[in-house]
Amino acid sequence: MRVRVDAEQCQGHGLCQMTAPQVFALREEDGHAYVLTDEVGADLSGPARDGADSCPERAITVE
Repeated sequence: MRVRVDAEQCQGHGLCQMTAPQVFALREEDGHAYVLTDEVGADLSGPARDGADSCPERAITVE
């Protein structure tokens, strides 16, 4: 599955990273989120969706 963070929409709340640290991390320079791997395995599909659902800006898409 592919998980993407829209850098323009992300405001750096960090909720995705707190919810799913095995999927998301925060950039040191601005605190905005990014996905740790290009492809997220089936074992992390639940956490990836939970992280996306936690984003108040709806900046994360899961396909």
